[in-house]
Amino acid sequence: MTQTFASAEAIADRIIADVGKTIVLGLPLGLGKANHIANALFARAAADPSIKLKIFTALTLEKPKAASELERRFIDPVIERLFGGYPELAYARALHANALPPNIEVNEFFFLAGRWLGSAAAQQNYISANYTHAFNYLLSRGVNVVAQLVAKRVVDGAPRYSLSCNTDISVDLLKVRRVGGAAFRMYAQVNSELPFMPGDGDLGEGEFAGVLEGEAVAFPLFAPPAEPISDRKYAIGLHVASLVRDGGTLQIGIGQVGDALAQSLILRHRENGRFADILKRLANGVPSPVSEAGPFENGLYGVSEMFVEAFLELIKAGIIKREVDGALLHAAFFLGPRGFYRALREMPPADLNRIQMKAVSFTNEVFDDLDAKRRARTDARFVNNVMMATLLGAAVSDGLDDGRIVSGVGGQYNFVAQAFALPGARSILTLEASRGTGSKAESNIRWSYAYQTIPRHLRDVFVSEYGVADVRGKSDGDVIAAMLAIADSRFQGELIRQAKDAGKLARDHEIPAAHRENYPERIAEALKTAREQGLLPSFPFGSDFTDAEQQLIPALQRLREASPLGLLEFALLGLVRGGAVNKPALARLGLDQSKGVMDWLYRALVTGALRAR
Repeated sequence: MTQTFASAEAIADRIIADVGKTIVLGLPLGLGKANHIANALFARAAADPSIKLKIFTALTLEKPKAASELERRFIDPVIERLFGGYPELAYARALHANALPPNIEVNEFFFLAGRWLGSAAAQQNYISANYTHAFNYLLSRGVNVVAQLVAKRVVDGAPRYSLSCNTDISVDLLKVRRVGGAAFRMYAQVNSELPFMPGDGDLGEGEFAGVLEGEAVAFPLFAPPAEPISDRKYAIGLHVASLVRDGGTLQIGIGQVGDALAQSLILRHRENGRFADILKRLANGVPSPVSEAGPFENGLYGVSEMFVEAFLELIKAGIIKREVDGALLHAAFFLGPRGFYRALREMPPADLNRIQMKAVSFTNEVFDDLDAKRRARTDARFVNNVMMATLLGAAVSDGLDDGRIVSGVGGQYNFVAQAFALPGARSILTLEASRGTGSKAESNIRWSYAYQTIPRHLRDVFVSEYGVADVRGKSDGDVIAAMLAIADSRFQGELIRQAKDAGKLARDHEIPAAHRENYPERIAEALKTAREQGLLPSFPFGSDFTDAEQQLIPALQRLREASPLGLLEFALLGLVRGGAVNKPALARLGLDQSKGVMDWLYRALVTGALRAR
């Protein structure tokens, strides 16, 4: 019999009574964690050294943290508004404090990007895994408890529970359990904000040993707000949009590039002439090999491990409209802003039924049903972001050359492999050509790097803000030439020297003149008119930030990236040419009325950064 609990402490007691004092706890990636259950088990183990608690999970969600006083003034009200009631995970807090008890171990196979670079415990206990392999690693560790956030509804007087945001690994775990291949117990925590998604994750109460539900354990879903799309991200999105074939298949990830791509596809579909004109401006006189530039008459089918808000916008726009097995989109987990969750909760059933949540083994692999997936996933474009790439076509997506992990492999390798297994499919890896400003600027395209996520023998298509490098099946010399053409021109000279010194590029090779103008200023100029016309808005799908906050975000970013001399220039600009700068923006930071020397300095800096637009 499934028992319902109103107290996290009570369900923790039940779990220990059910499985004993050795607990191997599986928590879903990202949004689907049953936070109160996890915290109650952590508290029990922290208080009782005889309890051995091993946690296997990924993407531990945490509230943002400010890096400076100005950022604190900006971000604290945002955190309170968007994340105020979200319960922090006790194991994450202990890891950050380097205070994890010796009887508790935490293994993650994917990190929140950059959050754990300074944690020796997290780095040492990281498990490098493709998303599809995590399922087997969890089984091999003897998982005996799974605690998952679920949605609930009552049908014909009986409760039904939806795995909702995380069918990814849980669906396959349940399949194994049903045939006797595993003996874990599953415990659910009901969340009223979680959309009830039909399909493989729609379960009866018999699947659960216990259910936690009630006001005492209710909390708002973690809902990261959409970030403003920069010029360089838009340039990347526009280039990628010109590679997507009508009638094909699309996978995209979270973040600015995914949003930029979606808005670019909508522009291509609705304003085709303007889309072509923007591409021409970006091309800088280079003849375009692009042939995929027309509206979407047949439409696309979506298959993606991650279901992001951009997919909903593409469905609304009539771009994702090609059905496979009754679905416009198959996905394995989702995460997004508050409006995204609300749209799913309020969606008419007929529309929601065409969005099917599946196991990650379905979305990320093709070998279980290769013939069917080859027919379904025609002309697929798998679009994923990387941190760096080498001139020889290797990609660095998740780790640094000293071995520390920034995020994780996730499903990226899976989708690159699919691109070589499916007819007409391409792996498109995107990156900004450089990072940092002024003397801190560095190239993200390197001659070599001591860490790789995607090896060079799987090189396919790379896209930077400066264009497209199609390197599949090309010789090393041709690959180097193509990658140089999309590199930032501030670094091309050193890169070409390294390639020639290694004997991998002809001594007389020269970068074509048009590709020697790859500077951020050229991108900003190429997109200026489209920006002014509202074709490329910073927040194309809405924002949880107020108008004042939207104006402050780029200004604070300029201050964060500025050198000491740059900060002085901003302060002087603010003092000399402050004028009637946006008062609501200053008031939002508490700088509308200076209360001391530091407030006076902050006001000058922010005013200068706002003026520098």
